[in-house]
Amino acid sequence: MTDYRSVNRANWDERAPAHAKSPDYALDRFLADPGHLSEVVRFDQPRLGDLTGLRGVHLQCHIGTDTVSLHRLGARMTGLDFSPAALAEARRLAAGTDAAVDFVEADVYDAAAVLEPGGFDLVYTGIGALCWLPDIRRWASVVAALLRPGGRLFLREGHPMLFTVDDARPDGLLTVEFPYFERPEPTVFQAPGTYVTTEETFTHNVTHEWNHGLGEVVTALLDAGFDLTMLAEHDSAPWDALPGRTERAGPGEWRLADRPWRLPQTYTLQARRRA
Repeated sequence: MTDYRSVNRANWDERAPAHAKSPDYALDRFLADPGHLSEVVRFDQPRLGDLTGLRGVHLQCHIGTDTVSLHRLGARMTGLDFSPAALAEARRLAAGTDAAVDFVEADVYDAAAVLEPGGFDLVYTGIGALCWLPDIRRWASVVAALLRPGGRLFLREGHPMLFTVDDARPDGLLTVEFPYFERPEPTVFQAPGTYVTTEETFTHNVTHEWNHGLGEVVTALLDAGFDLTMLAEHDSAPWDALPGRTERAGPGEWRLADRPWRLPQTYTLQARRRA
């Protein structure tokens, strides 16, 4: 298998500065309004509960908008990502907003080696993270290693059913084309753009990605020593996952315009590490 980390890191390194400039990430609002939260965190704020004083780590934090948002809700946050370009933007955002957030450069599978094992009350993982990882069971073991007994995982992620859909057919049908279950080899995509509004052009356009079925994610966590405490599926996503077929569904969310009940687009999961 090709070195998927290098391929994917080149893709993210090139896009991170464009994401920071895009109105979709709204970094200017973070700088102007000390109460502003990312739309991703705001969507799940009722499920997050009181974070005051919790020590949290945001895995695969990208440019840090969700990390800073969790800090603003009272958590003592660390962000971890493998992209130095993304972390440069995250650190710039934290400095500009006086947010006391630490950012660490590392692959997510190495998180327990570079952070304090058992030192966190909360592990947070946001939209579009798990698809970059080839082994969901290994990820679950890393999360377990980071959390203290009784600590909590909070995950909102693209639904694996959404990631199976091919929406590029000329007849307009949505068809199940890509793997639902984790496969040994990645699905290789080549796409010149990105998911935010930008006029930038890119040269690193190949990505290696894996899907993980909902049952695979839950079972991996159970086997890693977690108890599932919440699982909610949503008919919307915080990006326009199916352009031309969606409509706005509240701040920062899109759902299918035609019979949105046909397709789950994201899910929120919470689990606690067993004592």
